[in-house]
Amino acid sequence: MCPREGCFPGLYCTNVLSHPWLSDGCTLVLSSIWGSMQVLLAVNVVSGKVSRISPENSNSSWSVLAVHDNIVLAVSSSPANPPKLKYGCPSRIDTDNDEKTRWRWLDMPIPFMDYSEKVKASLSSIEFNILKIPVKDQEFLLTEGAKQPFEVIFVSSRFSSESESNENAFWEDACNPLIVVLHGGPHSTSLTSFSRTQAFLSSMGYNLLYVNYRGSLGFGEEALQSLPGNVGRQDVADVLNAVDLVIHKGLALPTNIVVLGGSHGGFLSTHLIGQAPDRFVAAAVRNPVCNLSLMVGTTDIPDWCYVEAYGKNGKNVYTEAPSIEDITMFYQCSPIRHISKVGACKLRRQSTQPEATGKQGVDASVRL
Repeated sequence: MCPREGCFPGLYCTNVLSHPWLSDGCTLVLSSIWGSMQVLLAVNVVSGKVSRISPENSNSSWSVLAVHDNIVLAVSSSPANPPKLKYGCPSRIDTDNDEKTRWRWLDMPIPFMDYSEKVKASLSSIEFNILKIPVKDQEFLLTEGAKQPFEVIFVSSRFSSESESNENAFWEDACNPLIVVLHGGPHSTSLTSFSRTQAFLSSMGYNLLYVNYRGSLGFGEEALQSLPGNVGRQDVADVLNAVDLVIHKGLALPTNIVVLGGSHGGFLSTHLIGQAPDRFVAAAVRNPVCNLSLMVGTTDIPDWCYVEAYGKNGKNVYTEAPSIEDITMFYQCSPIRHISKVGACKLRRQSTQPEATGKQGVDASVRL
């Protein structure tokens, strides 16, 4: 499926409430990923009608907590705003001959979630924007959905000119250092929700670029399915295109960029410092997938290796005893192939029980 601009991209929800129904008994409320946001949807299971009930002018991410009759309790947050409880109920209006449902949302006070003035001042300096990145590469046989722009979330922080003026004079003349943050999966999404880690890094003077490369959830099925079989190439191209755009817009300096990611985000990060060693001054990776040819024999998800390397055909060629051709294919897709070109300083964090990624990340780090 290739959704038109601004239209419903499909259902991407991780869970459903045990009691999700509105008073009509046939409409359920759920949280679903829509681009780089999570929104609230009302789905009529009889008519098939899907309606977005969280505010369409909001770039925050929403999660439903409870539904009772026609009352919805939800939580909303953004990179600049900690979670807030929201109380929603529908109000009907007539638009010409069509009856349209609008939802009214009210803030609910949370007395125990107050913040110090220092924290409030720090959060007030944070800004974020969702940017659309045109697809440049045409080396793949792209479906219409895979040709559509993907999205990034750019989070920036304004420094106060009143404190430590000498130090801040530097920031007034230069862009903040940029951290490129890459999600795992690869079929997941970085959302416009609040993160204490992101808020801390912003307060320290870093800008952040969350890249929802093609293959992320929330952008339609064709965009999602374009990545399997093209890992290490298409996703790498998307990240570099995103970095080029923020540099072109004057939001980052090419000499002041680092990359951060875990699992597939670590796979992508290590690919980037190998394929584009001059673009990143440092990398931090957690449980990275560095060598698919080793991972396939130690992971609890060997089928993942086949699907991401071969694409849709991976489930047909999957076997518990990989052939020489399979091992060669896995190696060709792996960051370890580019290890001799790595120049960036690399920090690795490996779990003591990395069932999914196996022990291959440790071996790669030893070689680095």
